[in-house]
Amino acid sequence: MGDAGTGAEGHRARLRQRLLKGGPDALADYELLEYLLMLAIPRKDTKPLAKALIARFGGLAAVLAAEPDALAQTKGVKESAIAAIKIAQAAALHLLRTRASEEPILSGWQAL
Repeated sequence: MGDAGTGAEGHRARLRQRLLKGGPDALADYELLEYLLMLAIPRKDTKPLAKALIARFGGLAAVLAAEPDALAQTKGVKESAIAAIKIAQAAALHLLRTRASEEPILSGWQAL
């Protein structure tokens, strides 16, 4: 799969290379969600679904925070896609908690 190629596999390879070379800021929000969904739904074009979820919920953060029942109301979203979205949310929350716990704590007004 190292070949960028054409079609769905080529598109996925290009997204993967942009992500690996440029980091998370190299992809638009819908592309991050598209890539996440393609891991859960491997034989389907997930770009339309990613765009539909972002349009419905108002952004990537809102999609990740959405309740499973609300996600399931979107056509094409099954249990595997919901689980992928919720694991991404869980990973993001763990990352934020870890980073926050590593920051210095203000001890009082003087520290401000």
